Amino acid sequence: MLVHSKIGRWAAWSLFGLLFLPLFALPLLVVVAASFSSHWSGAFPSGPTTGNYAAAVRGESLQALTTSLVTAVAASLLALAVGTWAALAAATLQKRGKRVMDALFMLPVAVPSVVVGLAVLVAFSRPPVLLNGTASIVVLAHTILVTAFAHQSVSAAIVRLDPAYEQAAASLGARPAYVLWRVKLPLLLPSLTAAAGLCFALSMGELSATMMLYPPDWMPLPVRIFTATDRGSLFGGSAVAVVLMAATLLVLLAVSRVRTRASYR
Repeated sequence: MLVHSKIGRWAAWSLFGLLFLPLFALPLLVVVAASFSSHWSGAFPSGPTTGNYAAAVRGESLQALTTSLVTAVAASLLALAVGTWAALAAATLQKRGKRVMDALFMLPVAVPSVVVGLAVLVAFSRPPVLLNGTASIVVLAHTILVTAFAHQSVSAAIVRLDPAYEQAAASLGARPAYVLWRVKLPLLLPSLTAAAGLCFALSMGELSATMMLYPPDWMPLPVRIFTATDRGSLFGGSAVAVVLMAATLLVLLAVSRVRTRASYR
């Protein structure tokens, strides 16, 4: 912490607690409390029960969780591949070319995700590429929405790379493809895993574009939560939301461990 005095540190931590708890922690704690409740008592949930989780980890909810995991993993891998390729290609361009590339990738983030969903729906509801009503259109929309974050993360990492490693490999006779696979990509591995984790978390929570595209047999978990709460099942929806948070955190912790090991290679 940049505050060196004891009083300053206490003031900084107190300010952090006052801002963090009401804005971030308290709403999440209310959702967790509601997931273990059966009814409201005034302004707070009450009636402790674990029955909400019995329904949240089986049947349609479990299928929705599997759908979200498959969609997020597929979208993250595609976004990482496309974003990394574009970042490596942009590194060889002039400054104006880099700006154009960045603008193209940031465009889906600059507009509401529901607009991206509508664009994908219109573009892929007619031959020759007919994806409407399939799981592929959901994966495609998620990929479009999260690729910008993979591209930006990898681009920033490429700028920080020391060119001496590539120059040393090239001076020893290594071909460009060999330098890329054995030198550059291993150095970028911590940033690649961080980008994959970010893309995964964003895909797991995507709702707006998904609502416009998902077929009945491919309902991700955020849509399941929305439909449950829309029907008035707040406590069941809260339990499903906690399952979504737990699954996302577990995957992010696993990615963090991989990233930490990659940093010490």
